[in-house]
Amino acid sequence: MQNSEGIHIRKTTVRKRMRAREYVIWCDESDKEGKHYCNFYGGVLVRSTDLKEVQQSIGKICRTLHFRDEIKWQKVSEHYLDKYIQVMDVFFDLVAADKVKIRIMFRQKAFVARHLSEQHVRDEYFILYYLFIRHAFGLAHSNSFAEPLYLRLYFDLLPDTLAKRQIFKEYIKSLQVKREFQQANIKIRKQDITEVDSRRHRVLQMLDVVLGAMCFRLNNKHKALLPGQRRRGNRTKAKEKLYKHILKRIREIYPGFNIGVNTAAGELQDRWQHSYRHWNFRPRDHEIDETHFK
Repeated sequence: MQNSEGIHIRKTTVRKRMRAREYVIWCDESDKEGKHYCNFYGGVLVRSTDLKEVQQSIGKICRTLHFRDEIKWQKVSEHYLDKYIQVMDVFFDLVAADKVKIRIMFRQKAFVARHLSEQHVRDEYFILYYLFIRHAFGLAHSNSFAEPLYLRLYFDLLPDTLAKRQIFKEYIKSLQVKREFQQANIKIRKQDITEVDSRRHRVLQMLDVVLGAMCFRLNNKHKALLPGQRRRGNRTKAKEKLYKHILKRIREIYPGFNIGVNTAAGELQDRWQHSYRHWNFRPRDHEIDETHFK
């Protein structure tokens, strides 16, 4: 059995899933390297009780605007700017209503990790992804009920060998034995950790646009000039306008929001309660390279 976004559900477990409380999390990554910021990771979380409404709302606006192809940050242009703004408005209406939670993590290159082993360097991509899933949404503070809460995780296709991807998924599954996950009664089933094609998941496409906008602005790509010229291209100008619109929508939720720093949390529960947060990941053991500061 398959829903409108290509999410596979075994017929024998449909009734059980309908009774179980679930969070569905779509994950993506971008810009491993950047002028000032790198290692961008993003996630969108939707409660199972809100899933149908979220998918229908996004699907409806995409059909209205005749979006048949994949929606991506890289496809933003002056000709499609108004359509992208309308799609983002529907998406951020869902964020403002806390039907959708967004988390963005990145690393500021000026803070350089020290004393890393060869394995740390080799597996950086998956280590940071693991930390993002474990901490970014504040899942440890998300379940105050006695019954278990299940996570379903959908990763945009992971760019590595099958063996490494399988090891990574085992580590994600093992999160359920961490003390904070056990205390919150959070469960992760092996079959619920899946790689997906973003062309079949509109929610993942929404994340791509938001994540791309943050990479764009934090790495000063809005200042990029056309080759051999002293002016910016129309596509760059359109992307800057879309970024500014997304920032405006975020600041309607959190006035004065600063995209380059950790989102403040008055209480630990805010890491879960907030509908939109940024995490500027900084290694505990680091040195400062001032050449990477803006």
